[in-house]
Amino acid sequence: MATPTSSIPNPAADNAPPAACTSGGLLESAARNDVLNRLRRAEGQLRGIQRMVERGEDCQKVAQQFSAVRRALDSTYVRMTVCLLEQELGGRLAGDAGLPAILDDLQTMLARRG
Repeated sequence: MATPTSSIPNPAADNAPPAACTSGGLLESAARNDVLNRLRRAEGQLRGIQRMVERGEDCQKVAQQFSAVRRALDSTYVRMTVCLLEQELGGRLAGDAGLPAILDDLQTMLARRG
């Protein structure tokens, strides 16, 4: 009998807004904590997938969990890309009041890819 997969954390379900990196990049504690929390949730979910495989659970259920982990890691990668852009562009366009809106739009566009 298979154990329900709902007990496995689902990082893709995390809809909290990402912390801003600003010019400090991952030196900003809020941005660093955001990325670390996302990675820890994905790590926990990967461990859950390992347990599912060890128990011989249904391949479709395992595949669904893989898909969720991939989405979570993709989301974290997008967050890191935006953080990099904030860090690089922040110093160059420090006086541009529209930069935060541009970066928000970029993050939305990157998240829609695929």
